[in-house]
Amino acid sequence: MVMAKKKESKGKEKGKEKTKGRGKKTQTGRRAAVKKKGFEETKKKMSPRGGRSRGGGNARETRQADISEWKPNTELGRKVKEREITNIDEILDNSLRILEPEVVDSLLSLEQDLLLIGQSKGKFGGGARRVFRQTQKKTREGNKPKFSTMAVVGDKDGHIGIGFGKAKETVPAREKAIRKAKLNLFKMRRGCGSWECGCRTPHSIPFAVKGKCGSVVVELMPAPKGKGLCCEKEIAKILGLAGIKDIWTKTRGQTKNKVNFVYACEDALKKLVRTKVQPEHFATFAIAEGSTGEKKGQPDEKQDEGKQEKEK
Repeated sequence: MVMAKKKESKGKEKGKEKTKGRGKKTQTGRRAAVKKKGFEETKKKMSPRGGRSRGGGNARETRQADISEWKPNTELGRKVKEREITNIDEILDNSLRILEPEVVDSLLSLEQDLLLIGQSKGKFGGGARRVFRQTQKKTREGNKPKFSTMAVVGDKDGHIGIGFGKAKETVPAREKAIRKAKLNLFKMRRGCGSWECGCRTPHSIPFAVKGKCGSVVVELMPAPKGKGLCCEKEIAKILGLAGIKDIWTKTRGQTKNKVNFVYACEDALKKLVRTKVQPEHFATFAIAEGSTGEKKGQPDEKQDEGKQEKEK
């Protein structure tokens, strides 16, 4: 009888120990869940898009920077802040160097987009295209990854800028690329240079140009109205933000290297302004440098004059 009582007491003690252990496990599980929830909230606060996604989402954005708290450090910035300069073309025509992105933000309302220059990991040639291109440096401590991306900004009215950013994290790389794109802003010529079209509106380019970077050669040719952007997707993003609606392109070389491909297109667009044009050709090809200055939603003066003549 004494042995049986001892066994029962031992069984009860073991049951108590088990229940104690279960209670501890549930408490630790709750703590882990609370920690995980707090980590996700901080992660959302750190990144502007609700998480540091290294993947390929690159929706086009329109951002208007807050310039009220801006304290300029350059003479050009002070003139823009004091409204002595109100047009971006004054800066670009005089070849003044822009060292602060707030100068561009205060004079233009820009749209920005990221280009798909990277590729996700996968078998048989890799996976889908993505915004960030990842590279690694082999060291004794281990692999040190870096992320690079390309951004393009434009106002769809003859101003375009392209920037390249690289950092150890994705968000700083993106911010670097956008900042450099604003500092590299330049204006380009638009026109109607196609022999199939005589609309005299700056919907395409006035003449054919070629750009080169590495082995990649890009040729841009004027197209008639309504043709659209007949080019690669990443080049179409650049031309769309520049204000071009119709164009033909011809490429040669290793176009799968997207960085060289983009730089070749940028070289071609800059040649539109460098090429000398005779004054009488400005009217025939409807050449417009930079912004056209046409306000949407308001009728033209010529149309109003025609209506008045018909009424008379």
